[in-house]
Amino acid sequence: MKKLLLSGACLVLLAACGDQTATENETPEQVTMEDGGEISTASAGGAEIGEWGFDLDGMDTSVDPGDDFFRYANGAWLDTTEIPSDLSNYGMFTELSLEAEEQVEDIILDLSDENPAQGTVEQKVGDLFASWMDTDTLDARGLDPVMPLIEQINAAETHDDFAALMSTLDHQSMFGVGIIPDPADTTRYTVFVGQGGLGLPDRDYYINEDERFAEYRTGYRDYVAQIFGLAGIDNGEARADAILELETRIAQVHWSQEDSRDIQRIYNPMPMERLAETAPQFNFEAGFDSLGIGGVESYLVAQPSALEGSATIFAETPVDVLRDYMTFHLLNNNTNALPTEFDQASFDFFGAELNGTEEQRPRNRRGVNLVGGSLGEAVGQIYVERHFPASSKDQMEDLVENLVAAFEERLENLDWMDDETREQALLKLSTFEPRIGYPDEWTDYSNLTIEADDLFGNLQRIGEFNWNQQVEDLAGPVDRNQWPYPPQTVNASYNPLMNQITFPAGILQPPFFDPNADPAINYGGIGAVIGHEIGHGFDDQGRRFDESGRIRDWWSADTNTQFEERSSALGAQYDTYSPIEGMNVNGQFTMGENIGDLGGLQMAYSAYHRYLDQCCGGEAEVIDGMTGDQRFFLAWAQVWRRLYREDNLRARLTTDPHSPSQYRTNGVVRNLDAWYEAFGVTEDDALYLPPDQRVKIW
Repeated sequence: MKKLLLSGACLVLLAACGDQTATENETPEQVTMEDGGEISTASAGGAEIGEWGFDLDGMDTSVDPGDDFFRYANGAWLDTTEIPSDLSNYGMFTELSLEAEEQVEDIILDLSDENPAQGTVEQKVGDLFASWMDTDTLDARGLDPVMPLIEQINAAETHDDFAALMSTLDHQSMFGVGIIPDPADTTRYTVFVGQGGLGLPDRDYYINEDERFAEYRTGYRDYVAQIFGLAGIDNGEARADAILELETRIAQVHWSQEDSRDIQRIYNPMPMERLAETAPQFNFEAGFDSLGIGGVESYLVAQPSALEGSATIFAETPVDVLRDYMTFHLLNNNTNALPTEFDQASFDFFGAELNGTEEQRPRNRRGVNLVGGSLGEAVGQIYVERHFPASSKDQMEDLVENLVAAFEERLENLDWMDDETREQALLKLSTFEPRIGYPDEWTDYSNLTIEADDLFGNLQRIGEFNWNQQVEDLAGPVDRNQWPYPPQTVNASYNPLMNQITFPAGILQPPFFDPNADPAINYGGIGAVIGHEIGHGFDDQGRRFDESGRIRDWWSADTNTQFEERSSALGAQYDTYSPIEGMNVNGQFTMGENIGDLGGLQMAYSAYHRYLDQCCGGEAEVIDGMTGDQRFFLAWAQVWRRLYREDNLRARLTTDPHSPSQYRTNGVVRNLDAWYEAFGVTEDDALYLPPDQRVKIW
């Protein structure tokens, strides 16, 4: 059971600005970044991409920028680039992620060659990778590593027995828990409880009547039966039918993605007595005591009706079906540590069927991602030493400072915000904490045991290590130094509970950030990403938190109405975008990211011109016939270059709070007056919006 809940509700609690990229067996992993700020002026010829930071050869200038700015900036690249056969999508984020993989692999191999002493971080990094690569041992051991856990399931005879198993780290549950700062008092931790229990990515995969989703369900049923067959368990098809029926019932009581990101709906603090009354069949009292999270004053329950409904379904399900359900998920959750035929079957469904990926990624690259995720800060320290110069951190700090100053000016001049709310907004902005490159304190892995010939055991111990760290946190004050991911990650994020924006070293590279590029490129790239993350503090959900990260309504009624009118208009625009026939972007589900994109680009544009006023008398030089404003907007479009396989795009429309890349470009620029002026866009162009329909929030 994954105790750190990864549901839609968590999207509110950690808003990443970026896309998802392919990881092992196509499990989504958050990815992102953007650029802008106080960067030194660059002369043509010094940049890593092109002569001044933009790939001119990737453009399609036969397209009118006012008709399709995404294709104008990227059309030749889109037409000539192929998605690698082992990926479900490919773009700028992917390129940086693959580069980071190579760099981390070099670190792992270097550490492995040093014959490190037992118990050292170097030994753990090398032996975890070795255990992953040793497929001969995995095949020879068969199901032996997982058999003790299967025997626990087989020994369960009553619903109470199965409820007890669900409250362990090892077994599938119909709910998920995690430990987070308490939104009522962010100096302390609380326990977050939410819906769970599904094998497919989201409730829509079970209830959507579209023909392709019906095919996904058939494929899932066949995959479940296949796993039973590989495990030597008979009647796999009948067992699979019962599991699909059970999970469909659970999906029917689950909350939607858009409801699960609404902080006002998911903020349901309650004492154990009330939680136990909501879903008594799960015996939360005993289960949470066994997990070390009992006795908490108040639990944050995200989707109460889903927990109540799932508990009722649990009680109504025969124990034989529960046994099969938990056995399947035990095997499914550990296919990467079982014989390779399990691993291949998992890819064939989750990678190929659900995401359209043609072939499994090379095992060594998946091993690099495993080590980089599980012991991320161990290799991250070396990654920073090798690949992140101190000068980059200094320049990013200047950029962030410039973006904050630009947003402060915008807040001070907003005509729809009253003075009372403005004062609170400026206070919140003044307390933003930027974190750049890498953490000040590194994770201590001394209590984690890793063995070179025990992949399954290693993964179990890593899970226990991570959970125990969370439980230890629960007893003390909130640690503001923790990072959500290691420094080699290509991502950026905003945490409303900490009022922190985080930019790891991995993202601070071209096309997002290049100290030798034209400043317009850096402001349109990383500058807009910085603005995006700042904007998350003021999007439709982030604005519900105050300067200390507490959930508090600091908006006046009139200003709140003004904001909701503007955000609703933006959502209505995105509702009309349809990248796949029969499927549209969900403007409400993607609202936070769309506001982040729009506000981020607006902030970055203001910061760019603030920079020009300071350095160049307010004017940018013309380069290759392009003005500074044109280069600024082209940089934004270049960042979002991406190709998708259709199944992956369908998955993103269902589960990803970010809009597809073409709308992160076209959907944003058409709302900015400066873009119209830069490219001479008129009412004859397809992207044209009349001035009174252009959404202006931040």
